[in-house]
Amino acid sequence: MINLLSPYTLDGLVLRNRMVMAPMTRCRAIEGNVPGPLAVTYYTQRASAGLIITEGSQVSPQGVGFNRTPGIYSPGQVAGWKEVTSAVHQAGGKIFLQLWHVGRMSHPEYLGGDLPVAPSAIPVDEEIHTPTGKERIPVPRALLPDEIPLIIHQFGQGAKNARKAGFDGVEIHGANGYLLDQFLRDGSNKRTDNYGGNLKNRMRFPLEVAKAVAREWGSQRVGYRISPHFSLHGMSDTDPAGTFSGFARELDTIGIGYIHLIEPVGGRLGVPSPSALMAPLIHAKFKGTLILNGGYDAGSANGVIESGLADLVSFGILFLANPDLPDRFRKNAPLNSGDTSTFYKGEEKGYTDYPALGAGKQD
Repeated sequence: MINLLSPYTLDGLVLRNRMVMAPMTRCRAIEGNVPGPLAVTYYTQRASAGLIITEGSQVSPQGVGFNRTPGIYSPGQVAGWKEVTSAVHQAGGKIFLQLWHVGRMSHPEYLGGDLPVAPSAIPVDEEIHTPTGKERIPVPRALLPDEIPLIIHQFGQGAKNARKAGFDGVEIHGANGYLLDQFLRDGSNKRTDNYGGNLKNRMRFPLEVAKAVAREWGSQRVGYRISPHFSLHGMSDTDPAGTFSGFARELDTIGIGYIHLIEPVGGRLGVPSPSALMAPLIHAKFKGTLILNGGYDAGSANGVIESGLADLVSFGILFLANPDLPDRFRKNAPLNSGDTSTFYKGEEKGYTDYPALGAGKQD
């Protein structure tokens, strides 16, 4: 019987198991937003995942919204990621880069004094961490129509740079209230041009990004992450089922390799009502690989794989705290707990110091 530890083939890429390390912002890049030597250790420690998806990596300086997050737009960043991919491949792992633009979730301190950009000039009633402390997120400025092609090009160039850096593929970050998600949902997109209004127009920019990235990789080595239930950062949509099932259908037409769906059904995050579940809708509209994410443990992950609802399942905190998570699941071994105080700070602490099986108990 197929289960979580069974191999899986993604466009000729043989994954040793169906366990995916989810993308997780770690805020430990070095000067120039370059992934440093600690990132090499961190990702290599987790190379037993069937597939690693990196933390979000901004496609341009304008896409930055968090301190010390890596990018994929400069030669130094490409070189830093090449060290990561080489080490992961040497350890037998497979790794995709996540392409990211935060849109309005930023601050002028990250942008040389400029305002964050968004589909519409709608404020987010939140604070954000900046290099000098917490600050209110300012009202963003709406992107001009002639600026949008440049961002599409930057996503395409980021995909090309990821190939230069030795990745096996890329994932487009279209989730969690960042720029592409802001364009897709009607609560954050109030434009009246060809990039706003009805669903077809709201999908236009995300789909143009997906096509640009697919041109660099071939569509089957490209994934797209969505989060229909996400309601932080001022995000909302009047018809999430229609919006996201329609978008999945269009991604299927492009031939995107996988959709990575964040849906909290795994037991820790609070389960939506059965009528609100998106996985069955996405599964019906999309013929490619479906990755589910949302608080899964070994039992619930095996359940969705054995039922055929998901092809792969991604794990965030469990992979962070347990670099050898597949081996622990295989042996039904105890799990380390994640140290929340070090998720976004701490250098080695809470990053590369979680013990593997047999290496001593975590403090």
